[in-house]
Amino acid sequence: MLADIRYWEKIAQKHHFAIPHFNVWNVEMLEGVMDASEQENSPVIISFGTGFIHNTIFEEYAGMMVSMAKHSTLPVITHWDHGRSFDIVKNGYDYGMNSVMRDASKLTFEENIAETKKVVDYFHPLNVGVEAELGHVADPNKYEKAMEDYQYTDPSVAREFVDKTHCDSLAVAIGQVHGVYTSTPHLNFEVLEKVAKAVPVPLVLHGASGIPDEQVSKAVSMGICKVNIHTDLGIAAMKAANAHSDQLYLEVQKYVREAIKDEAVHKIHVLGSQNKADLRLENY
Repeated sequence: MLADIRYWEKIAQKHHFAIPHFNVWNVEMLEGVMDASEQENSPVIISFGTGFIHNTIFEEYAGMMVSMAKHSTLPVITHWDHGRSFDIVKNGYDYGMNSVMRDASKLTFEENIAETKKVVDYFHPLNVGVEAELGHVADPNKYEKAMEDYQYTDPSVAREFVDKTHCDSLAVAIGQVHGVYTSTPHLNFEVLEKVAKAVPVPLVLHGASGIPDEQVSKAVSMGICKVNIHTDLGIAAMKAANAHSDQLYLEVQKYVREAIKDEAVHKIHVLGSQNKADLRLENY
C-alpha cells in the first residue's frame, strides 16, 4: 500500500528504528528490495533520482514502482531523491512519487531556506512530505579529500532552518559521502547529538553504503529515522553477475535479484525495521 512518509518517520522516531530508503532504477533492484521487505515485514521507501536517468526512463519506470507499492501489503513510500530544482521534484510527483526531497544544500543558508520553503508550500496542500538537507553530504570523491572542506550540518542554525522551512525531515551531514568510500568513514556523533536535540523533525542519513554497521546502528539509536542505501545494492548485484557470467542473462538476472534481496535484508536488520510494518501511531 502507498504510505505517508511523515507518518512512518514519526513511528520510526518513536520506536527507535530507521526506515530503509533504497534507490532502485531497474527491475532486479526493485523486485529484490520488495522481496526483502515482504520477507522481513519492513516498511520501505523505494526511490529514484536524477543520477539514474541515463540508465532508466523514469517516466516509464515510475509506473512499475507505484504499481508494486500499491499491490504490496506493506507500507511503501515512493520517493524522489535529491531534487535539485522545483521542476524536478514536481515531475517526480507528477509520475507517482508521494514523497520528495528538495536538496538545496549547495546553496547559501538563506537560499536553501527559500528554495525548500517553496517546495514545502506547494506540496503540503497536496499531502506530500518534504525532506531537506542542511550542511552538504559530499559528492563521490576520495574520502580523505572530501573531509578537507566538509560542510557539516551546523546545529546552531538547524532549528531556525526547520522552523522557517517547515520541512518534514532533515538530512544531516555528519561525515558521510555518497558513492564508494576510499577509506573507513567516521561519523561525527557529536554533531548528530546536537542536531537531534535542536530539532523536532526526524533525521535522515544519506551515503550509508560502506559505513560500518555499528556506526549506522549507533546513528539510528541517536535519532536517525531514515537511511539511504544504493551503492551496496549495486556492489551486491555486480558480485552476483560476475560470479555467474558463464550463464545466460535470463539466469543471471535471477541471481542478481537474489543478491540484492540478501543485501537489503541485511540492511533492514542493521536499521531495526524488521517486523515494524504492523506498528501504528495514535493521535497522528
